[in-house]
Amino acid sequence: MKAIGFKQSLPINEANSFIEFETEKPTPDGYDLLIKISAISVNPVDYKIRLNSAKDQTLEVPKIIGWDAVGTVEAVGEKTSRFKVGDEIYYAGDITRSGSNAEFQLVDERIVGFKPKNLTDAEAAAIPLTGLTAYESLFDRIKIDPEKDKGKSVLILAGAGGVGSIGIQLAKKLAKLTVIATASRQETIDWCLEMGADHVINHRENLQSELERIGYPQVDYILDFVDLEGYWDSIAEIIKPQGHIVSITASSKPLNLDILKSKSVSFSWELMYTRSMYHTEDIDQQHKILNHVAQLLEEGTLKSTLTTTLKGLSADNLKKAHEMQESGKTIGKTVIQF
Repeated sequence: MKAIGFKQSLPINEANSFIEFETEKPTPDGYDLLIKISAISVNPVDYKIRLNSAKDQTLEVPKIIGWDAVGTVEAVGEKTSRFKVGDEIYYAGDITRSGSNAEFQLVDERIVGFKPKNLTDAEAAAIPLTGLTAYESLFDRIKIDPEKDKGKSVLILAGAGGVGSIGIQLAKKLAKLTVIATASRQETIDWCLEMGADHVINHRENLQSELERIGYPQVDYILDFVDLEGYWDSIAEIIKPQGHIVSITASSKPLNLDILKSKSVSFSWELMYTRSMYHTEDIDQQHKILNHVAQLLEEGTLKSTLTTTLKGLSADNLKKAHEMQESGKTIGKTVIQF
């Protein structure tokens, strides 16, 4: 099968930052499905792993990365029960295994959902990783109860990004929250409003002042999808007593959790890969979440966050997609249609 990978962690403009090669098509066993991939999307995690997983070394075998894929089940392992050959599916994969930048991939059926019937392959490929991340942030980490928490406020940092775009929709439509998103350019402000945000504030200004401007000096929940370390002191000021903060970003230094103590604020990390990395007892929760999100998309409650489609599985297209992600200026999701 054709695959795209890298042997060294190189800047994206270098010739060998991605290379095309042929490798053996894998065979499924256990809970694995063999998927013939038709479309993938590219996320910030892709370029971060490309830049850090082969530093100061040259790998003997090219590393295949990529998370988010849509495809068709070609073969199944002996323990599978949820899918059959020919099913159209979508998933975000497992960071510890070979990725989706290839014609075929093995993936555990317990982290796979049925592709939304009303979406094209490209539209569906934009959803899994960001949808799972936003869903888990709201319902597994904060444990939002839409009836009890209806109308409470959530601040979404980086509302126009991939996770923010679906996060706004889930927070508004499913969690029933008042959604405040951050953006700084007119096109990103307009996008956040299109996704369903009630308010948009400028993250380049003082967050406290911006929130006071719209009548929300403090918020019940904060979802950090961009830069926890950079916003940490501001976050501590604007979170309500007994509020909850969730972050998907890392910090280069220890965070001072003491500044949350007087408010009894809860803090959670969110990593979509936790369930697959550790084979948690509830690993099949991602299968359920993806099917629920597919239902919401089919009903029209949610819409795809696809904004850019590149045609063809090639090193050049992956380079373009990574360059876009590294710019920090992308809106929504970038997909490669095979």
